[in-house]
Amino acid sequence: MSDFGSRFRELRRERKLNQDEMGAVFGVTRRTICAYEHDTLHPDFKGLLFIAEYFGVSLDYLVGWSDERDVRR
Repeated sequence: MSDFGSRFRELRRERKLNQDEMGAVFGVTRRTICAYEHDTLHPDFKGLLFIAEYFGVSLDYLVGWSDERDVRR
């Protein structure tokens, strides 16, 4: 299983967004996005929820606990 940083980077690239654009979406700097992707910084719980909702994936997928992207409601 992958870690948060690699999953986050993969999802960002699928949307064809650069780190500056992604930072604008989440209200953080490019440097923060870079830190997320390198697993040197992680969003708080609200941030994780926002990211999962934005990309339409489950929290389990986002943090690498599952390979299933689908959100089960």
